[in-house]
Amino acid sequence: MSAASAPARGAVTPGRVHRSGTNVALGGMLALAAGMGIGRFVYTPILPDMAAALGLTASAAGLIASANFVGYLAGALLVAMPHLTGGRRRWFLAGLAVSAASTAAMAAVNTMAAFLLLRFVGGVASACVLVLGSALVLDHLAAVQRAHRAALHFAGVGAGIAISSVLVDVLQAAGAGWRWEWLASGAVSACAIPLAITLVPETRGSALKVFNGAAKAHRRLPAGIGMLTLCHGLFGFGYVVTATFLVAIVRGTLGVHGLEAVVWLVVGVAAVPSTALWGGIGGRIGALPAYACACLVEAIGVAAGGLWPSAAGALLAAALLGGTFMGITALGFAAARALAPHQQHRCFAVITAGFGLGQILGPSVAGLLLDRTHSFAAPSLLAAAAVAVAAAITSGVAARQRG
Repeated sequence: MSAASAPARGAVTPGRVHRSGTNVALGGMLALAAGMGIGRFVYTPILPDMAAALGLTASAAGLIASANFVGYLAGALLVAMPHLTGGRRRWFLAGLAVSAASTAAMAAVNTMAAFLLLRFVGGVASACVLVLGSALVLDHLAAVQRAHRAALHFAGVGAGIAISSVLVDVLQAAGAGWRWEWLASGAVSACAIPLAITLVPETRGSALKVFNGAAKAHRRLPAGIGMLTLCHGLFGFGYVVTATFLVAIVRGTLGVHGLEAVVWLVVGVAAVPSTALWGGIGGRIGALPAYACACLVEAIGVAAGGLWPSAAGALLAAALLGGTFMGITALGFAAARALAPHQQHRCFAVITAGFGLGQILGPSVAGLLLDRTHSFAAPSLLAAAAVAVAAAITSGVAARQRG
């Protein structure tokens, strides 16, 4: 290789690892495992112990969950701002650090106000990790023509859920209280930070100010993003009811409470291959038809969680929830990227904001219905209906596009 053809010092070299994209996707996977799988979803397995120790009502538990989702919405809106300065990677890594710190800090507080604040901050951090981390990883994979490895990146959420399930179960078996569960979860999340620093590089033009220039040239978001945002909001409203209360449902069902750890583990394990599965389906029939199919499957699982109070019902709900929610998320990102490849981080942020708004409403509405009816049937039916409507809308749009 001549000196003229050698890569500049500090540039991302096109070596074997970077050509394959495997290490970059692996770095993204670890980041999503920490910032999303643990940072966002560990509340579900910890909730029963926390509620029992503090005497939390279903409404209060739902409010704490909603605070995280308000933060998630705020984070999505933050990274969508056209005048936000700094590199995407800097915000992505900061999100990882803040997610780990806010998770661990839940162990040190006692008041509802503090719980709400920390979960809000954690939600902001999770949105930064998902939106900006995904933009970095998908940009790199596209540049090296390894877009199919995105499935490894999105598998991180399921891996994090599975890790958190095992971690919380081990701590519960050892007699540790909910505070230790939060503290250990934050510590495990922090382990991903140096790995993400090493494995997820800057990509050319990754500074947000570069994308701000693109935003000025393409200030108007593309047609179709509004519909996708609406569907993502309905999906967020529907899935989060089961995602928040599934373990509590299992604990409150006679003869099933021993399956708490198993059920949440099933969610995580099912989520790991789901992106590859639904991505393959999307490659055959299109992203929007696949999105609609995945929403229908998820609606069945969400309904089963509340209408079939048994071990079989809980396991079916866990498998269908885990097997679809990250697949739907990835299909939504794929559809947004296809609509506006030069504004992808803004489009990711906009649909994530819709998703976040649905999640804010979901736990609070479900908690109120649960306190009034003392049954998970009504919240689960409402949630399943929301996801089914998202399926109907996307199916209709896909049919019009084919026509």
